[in-house]
Amino acid sequence: MLDDLPIPLDRTAAEPLSVQVADALRAAATGGVLRVSDRLPSSRALAQRLGVSRAVVSTAYDQLHAEGWITGRRGSGTYLSTAPAAAPPSTDPGAGTDPDAGLLDLVPGAPCADAVDPAAWRRAWRAAGDRPADTRKDRAGEPEFRVAVAEHLLRHRGLAAGAASVVLATAGTSSAVGELASALLRPGDTVAIEDPGYQRAVGAFQAAGVRVLPVPVDGDGLRVDLIPAGVRAVYCTPAHQFPIGARMPAARRVDLIEFARATGGFVIEDDYDGELRYDTAPLPLLASMAPDVVVHLGTTSKIIATTLGAGWLVARPDIADAVLAHRAHTGTAPSPAGQRVLSEFARHGDLARHLRRLRRVVPPRRALVVDALARRGLPVVGDDAGSHVVVELPDAAAEQHAVDAARARGVLLDGLARHHLAEEHQFGVAIGYTALGTAELARAVPIAADCLAAARARRT
Repeated sequence: MLDDLPIPLDRTAAEPLSVQVADALRAAATGGVLRVSDRLPSSRALAQRLGVSRAVVSTAYDQLHAEGWITGRRGSGTYLSTAPAAAPPSTDPGAGTDPDAGLLDLVPGAPCADAVDPAAWRRAWRAAGDRPADTRKDRAGEPEFRVAVAEHLLRHRGLAAGAASVVLATAGTSSAVGELASALLRPGDTVAIEDPGYQRAVGAFQAAGVRVLPVPVDGDGLRVDLIPAGVRAVYCTPAHQFPIGARMPAARRVDLIEFARATGGFVIEDDYDGELRYDTAPLPLLASMAPDVVVHLGTTSKIIATTLGAGWLVARPDIADAVLAHRAHTGTAPSPAGQRVLSEFARHGDLARHLRRLRRVVPPRRALVVDALARRGLPVVGDDAGSHVVVELPDAAAEQHAVDAARARGVLLDGLARHHLAEEHQFGVAIGYTALGTAELARAVPIAADCLAAARARRT
């Protein structure tokens, strides 16, 4: 028992105490103070020694457990399960360091981790860990997970998965895109994808030998009228286009469905940011409008935690069968661990409660961002849904200036340039507001607003 484990805490810092505890334990592991199989103090004992609430230590332990650093043994305590060897000395002072470490991160895509109830999270992990070891994976996914996802989609996204569609577990959106490309398409087939858009999806298609055709987006999302005939599939994010932030209106959704039916192709609907909307009525999912030509993808990484590595695919039976056949041929299947945690999280209503809490926690952060940008006279788009907004800039030089200036002042921004596949035609910065806590967000956003306003005022 390492009761004298050094864990310095700074109660004046903006960083939560639970994060400081987790960081100190990781540092102890990588520095050799902790070794594999070392037993950690109980959460109660460590909380008493540090003078913090037990919830602070439990939250830190939960995060380390999710990352694979520690493991619990029933009746005997918590132990370090992995400890990377310390890096050898380097003559390069920048070697082995994260260039973004210490920056206030406003890049979109991270979940709102502090909206997760620590007790519910801990309960789900413990219940999932109580399951006996398996001899084989279910290629379609854990039955309980598929039931939980079907219930979630029905209650929160208005999608009824019944006889016309099948729910499969996936390892996440990018993995699902790759499986669909390998199972349904042939090398050389063409897929239309939003530009700017999600580059990991681009990479998944290209890794399968599929040709990717960038199609511009506007304020209503993907330009359906610019999709040429001959594409085998269309990938899009209609709920909150990534990264521009547009919501595809009903009329364009109908146009996209009609295009798919007329050409004999199919649509891959990535439900990015679909659970979050503000002051707007929900629009029907493409998959609920046309299950015959739409494959629906979702993931836990944006609404709960990136550590689960669990997602879902909803498709008509023949498409689901093709994916399962591909898995059987390659010997692959999504890991059951994250599926079991999600199933347990949903079992007693904790998932539904989490989503309700998320919808209470996130809107004030959105308002903080929008108000700060508005005070500087900055035009904001994409603020009626999702977890990020976009400030448009006049050209590439202004975008780069804003990103560089913010970094110099300790804030990480996400320019649109890196999300383009074809020639850049839209410029600006996407600002995410779910990763940081309210206090950190209140520090970061005024800096971002200053840098953006200065970039717009520059003459290039």
